[in-house]
Amino acid sequence: MNRFRKTRILLAALLWAWAMNPGALWACSVCFGDPDSAMSKGLAWGVLSLLGVVLMVLGGITTFFVYLAKRSPTDKIQ
Repeated sequence: MNRFRKTRILLAALLWAWAMNPGALWACSVCFGDPDSAMSKGLAWGVLSLLGVVLMVLGGITTFFVYLAKRSPTDKIQ
C-alpha cells in the first residue's frame, strides 16, 4: 500500500474510534442536565450575546446601505 492510503486508513480508524467514544456523545447541560445550573445559564447568555453581536453587525451593514441610497443622486427619467 502506498503512504496516502495508509494515512487515510489510519485517519478513518481514528475517526471511528473517536465517534464510538460514549463520552463524546453526551449532551450539553441544557439538553441533559439541570436547566438551572450555572453552565446552562452561561450558555444561554453566550448565545444571546453572540446573537446581539450578529444583529449589530447586520444593522450596521443595513444602515450603511440606507445611507448610500439616500446620498445617491436621483435622476428622474422623463
